Amino acid sequence: MKKESVHCELLDAGKVKCLLCPNYCLLRKDQRGKCGVRKNENGRLYSLIYGEATSIALDPIEKKPLYHFHPGEMILSLGTKGCNLKCPWCQNWTISQDLDCPSENITSQQVVAKAKELGSFGVAYTYNEPFIWYEFVYDTARLAHKEGLKNVLVTNGYINQKPLEEIIGFIDAMNVDVKSMEEGFYKKYCQGSLAPVLTACEFAAKKCHVEITNLVIPTLNDKEEDFEKLTDWIKDRLGQETPLHFSRYFPQYKTNIPPTPVATLEKAREIAEKRLKHVYLGNV
Repeated sequence: MKKESVHCELLDAGKVKCLLCPNYCLLRKDQRGKCGVRKNENGRLYSLIYGEATSIALDPIEKKPLYHFHPGEMILSLGTKGCNLKCPWCQNWTISQDLDCPSENITSQQVVAKAKELGSFGVAYTYNEPFIWYEFVYDTARLAHKEGLKNVLVTNGYINQKPLEEIIGFIDAMNVDVKSMEEGFYKKYCQGSLAPVLTACEFAAKKCHVEITNLVIPTLNDKEEDFEKLTDWIKDRLGQETPLHFSRYFPQYKTNIPPTPVATLEKAREIAEKRLKHVYLGNV
């Protein structure tokens, strides 16, 4: 299902520049963006996945993970395909990187009706990167709010300021995956950039509930100074009440580094608890 994107710039010779995320993909006719789900068709930019879901489930809110937002409750969760980053250890690569994965069509009205039918307090947009599903998430979140439901984003935070400002009024909580505090890490491993993620987190924290996740990967982002830099930023820019989740890595997709030792996560928690009030370990 297609829907035209408003977050773009139409250029000469039928080219289009996508303005949704910091990749700023410049697309010729019939070319897709880095996310794989936005395409230049006859000089206009379209989302190819509007109303297309790969995964739908009723999950505990703690699975997102969100520990300080409606704890103990269940939330209808759904995702689509594609991603605007290319992390080689992606735990959900079968939908984020495989654009041929099976999916089903669903409308915003059906999502809201299903949430109510299942007794969910809201809708979580998760599993892959929800911001590349922007048009559908925006329409569904707006409708969900009208119907008294909450909206949750589980995201990499790789979004430009204008689209974030336009959707944030319908978002009640976010878990943002801050992968590292090193720009070189984002560039080398994720094919992205750190600064926009931090900017998005700082903006969102003023508008809704925010929790941060950091996937700890041995040899890549597991030094004590990595944990110190992350927790200093959270304390200074988001506040010491902001929950932080250190998540254990397991070999997946293109990465075969052995799993994160639990002792590393415990050290991360020890460091973070000197600065933050709510620190948790995940996947252990």
